[in-house]
Amino acid sequence: MAYLWAEDDFDLPSDVEKLGLSNPISGKKYVMYHGTTRQAAQGIMKNGFRQSSAGMLGPGVYLSRDLNKASRYPIDCPEGNRVVIKVVVRVGKVIAINKQGHPQQKTWHDCGYDTAWVPPDCGMVKSGLEENCVWDPERIKFTKQINPVPVKASAGSGARGYKQKKMPRKPRERGTWHIMYHGTTWDNADIIEEYGFQPSADGLLGQGVYLSKDLDKAMLHPFQARKADKVVIKVKVNVGKVFIIRHRYHPCVKTWHDNGYDTAWVPPDTKVLKHGHEMDCVWNPNRVTFLKLIDVFPD
Repeated sequence: MAYLWAEDDFDLPSDVEKLGLSNPISGKKYVMYHGTTRQAAQGIMKNGFRQSSAGMLGPGVYLSRDLNKASRYPIDCPEGNRVVIKVVVRVGKVIAINKQGHPQQKTWHDCGYDTAWVPPDCGMVKSGLEENCVWDPERIKFTKQINPVPVKASAGSGARGYKQKKMPRKPRERGTWHIMYHGTTWDNADIIEEYGFQPSADGLLGQGVYLSKDLDKAMLHPFQARKADKVVIKVKVNVGKVFIIRHRYHPCVKTWHDNGYDTAWVPPDTKVLKHGHEMDCVWNPNRVTFLKLIDVFPD
């Protein structure tokens, strides 16, 4: 069985920093992820996180700002029995541990630091993905549990390595077909190409397949992925009946489908999204036709 992990697209609280792979700034708050088993997740939600007794960075709670990395853990656990816990972390004073044998690799907390950060592609982690170790579990606030979504449907074909120029925005029309884009990783794109899209369980606009007519926006996603791992899927969408969301507190922001609509649309520059791009959420994946893969960051 193949699985997909939902990719969030949302406005962060005003005091929480954007997802990314740059050096965490001391004193800030960040969204992070922790991969574990379903059984262990129940204990964490009930009793909170506890320090690991040991690890690459010594005692602490191990997290990552990379959802793809967190979804791989525990490595020896079947994917269908894994979950990812999404949290907000007050990182406190941060130290970067950028090589094996760093003099503070396991003694950083004794030196007055609250969080140790391993940068991506520094040679410390085989996957090349970033990692964080937070000493005090009280700095971690649980927000939600992310479950893997099994994929079943079929889809068309594509070609890796295809390059394409940016597409301009087009006027929105009800009941018509539109070219749109979905940013993801190469690994997830292979699954989508074979089995089709699956709706995210949740997001800014609720359940659905998140897309954009703006190639620039699609290229941003997943926020936490390295450029070399990113790819954009070009699709054709039968939008059906369209509902417009112009502000984040719209009363139907997550119930538009219950009112008979097929697609929710966030217009550009409405301040619903901080970056000002437009966004679409399509309820039924059968309205989305896979066209091809676009290598947006070719070697």
